Amino acid sequence: MGEAGPFGPDRFRNGNDTWLAVLPTTERLAADSVGLVEEVRAEVRSLDASVGGYPAELADYRAGVVERLPLVGGLILLVTFIVLFLMTGSVVAPIKASILNLLSLSVMFGVLVWGFQNGGLAPLLGFTPTGTIEPSIPLLMFCIAYGLSMDYEVFLLSRIKEDFDRTGDVVGSVPRGIAQSAPLVSAAALILAASFAVYATSEVVFLQQLGIGMALAVLVDATIIRGILLPAFMRLAGPANWWAPGPLRRWHARFGWREGAVTQPAVSVLI
Repeated sequence: MGEAGPFGPDRFRNGNDTWLAVLPTTERLAADSVGLVEEVRAEVRSLDASVGGYPAELADYRAGVVERLPLVGGLILLVTFIVLFLMTGSVVAPIKASILNLLSLSVMFGVLVWGFQNGGLAPLLGFTPTGTIEPSIPLLMFCIAYGLSMDYEVFLLSRIKEDFDRTGDVVGSVPRGIAQSAPLVSAAALILAASFAVYATSEVVFLQQLGIGMALAVLVDATIIRGILLPAFMRLAGPANWWAPGPLRRWHARFGWREGAVTQPAVSVLI
């Protein structure tokens, strides 16, 4: 059994419980810490054992984040569809908005992988690439960028729908609606992009990821996505932009959201 006392082997035991330590090399931890945890757990799977420590906590955290991603993504798409349908009465508009949002997000994630995971921006920003990205950062950026993209979509789409409802002009309502809301979207995008870009001056890598990824996502979304692809899609779709099945059209006519009509005050002129 060995000697008793604070420095003897019994200090790793408590009744029937025993504490064991696995001492990996630095290279093994840097290469694949999650894989190391899986190997250790496979070795002790037949025992009543728990594997702890920072690598195990990191592996469990990543597994928890990834496990919930399908649910989170499905809820976001469902809420987007419901809100935009209530606003427009169209089933095409929510689908189009989600597709355009995913395009701008793909640009942001592409920069994260190329610039930070693969180290393309390492010489410029002065960091050492590790070949991985902390999963909470892309998830946080996804939520922020998707929300901002949907804001721009609502700004533009509301003015287009308002013009279409007033004139019935499927084609002309698109440029007129964009002309009314584009200055607001452009100004908001410039302010947000400049604010996010400031994070790129930090020496903390996750702040650099947040700053560069978000600034690029905002600029691409406000220019290429909303300024080019959105009107092109709506021009090609024509009347299909506002299509919905009959039951949904009747439901929207009763419960849909509409901006209140502005009533001009009556003016009396006495002569």
